Formats: sequence, structure tokens, C-alpha cells
Amino acid sequence: MAVPTERAILFIDGNNWYHGIKDAGIDDPARLDYCKIATKLVGSARSWIASRYYIGRVTAAWSQQLVADQRRFLASFEAADPRNTVYYGRLEPRAVRSEAAHELLAYLGSLKTKIDPTVYRDLFAIGNRHKNSYTQVEKAVDVMLAVDLVVMAQRNEFDTAYILSADGDYTHAAQFVRDSGKKVFAAAATSGAQLAKVVNAFIPVRKPWFDDCYK
Repeated sequence: MAVPTERAILFIDGNNWYHGIKDAGIDDPARLDYCKIATKLVGSARSWIASRYYIGRVTAAWSQQLVADQRRFLASFEAADPRNTVYYGRLEPRAVRSEAAHELLAYLGSLKTKIDPTVYRDLFAIGNRHKNSYTQVEKAVDVMLAVDLVVMAQRNEFDTAYILSADGDYTHAAQFVRDSGKKVFAAAATSGAQLAKVVNAFIPVRKPWFDDCYK
């Protein structure tokens, strides 16, 4: 049987893809076999030549457990096939203001009705504890993926790209690559209306789609 000559690469937006499949009901994403996913998406008409996974690198300052979990998953991803590679962005801490906590503190500060001092003290402590929190914001990942998509198309390193994401931020890059004569598909478990407008086809991958894609 002849080997397909049309070369296909998967560009995986790790964060968007992960949260999408979790929302779709995939309870154990680490059990997914990304070689099976690539083979299923590409089909027999194209030759799968690479899967590129883009993700912000978790640091120990955030969570030792998350660091270990991410390393384990990404090591397994790369070990599964030499065509699988990982590209790291970064995670940056960002302060998040809790409007509910600030409203609680303001309410307690203006309270004219006497309440139990212990209750008051506990509520005040809760408000102070949660008025400002921190989260991690992923940086550079979507830009890296979009740049690689465009540059690799210009270098003629693929014929077809599969963007595993529903992020509309890839719209312009996808349109440019299509205008360059390449095919671009998007696949995600969540809707991506903006991206769907410019790709050759948007492939919805709901929970049943993954039934034959586990290790």
C-alpha cells in the first residue's frame, strides 16, 4: 500500500486542550494515547509526521505535586513516539482581587447591628484572608504556537496542520497558513466559533470520540 505523501503536524495548545477535554467529561486525561489521537485525526489520507505540545512550565513555587504531575505526563508523551515533542512557555503569578471578600469587609466595617464578637472576628479574618489571592497566568505559549505554525508553513515543513485548540487567538495565523496554500484543521472538545470560520474544517471531539484513544 502506498504511503501518503501529504505531511500532517499536530499543534497542541496544552492548556486549552486539557481544559476542553476535562469539560467534556474526560476524567483521566493522562491515560489518553496521543499517538492514537494523532492517527485518528490524520486518517489514512495523510502521513502523521509530528505532534508538538505547547504548555507553560509549572514551577515548584506553585505546587510540587503539579510539577511532578506535569513532568510525568510530558515525559510519557515524548517517550511514546519520537515524533512527539514539547515546547515550554512560562507561568507568571498574578494577583486576583476577590470582590466578594472586599464587599464582606466593607459590610462588616459599616455594620450597626451587634453580632457575636467571635462570629465577627471569624468573618473579618475570612475576608482578609481571601481579599487578594494569586493565580498562575500562562504566557508566550499561544504566541509560540502561532509563530511556529506560520514559520513552518513558510519553510514547507508540512502540508496540513491540525490545531488542537478552540482558541480564537489562532485565527489570523491559521488564515495566513491557508492563504499560503496549506490546509488547516482545528480540533477541540469545546466550540471555537472564530477559529472555525477560517480553517478547512473544525472537528468536534466529544467524549465518545476518545473511546478508542486510551492507552
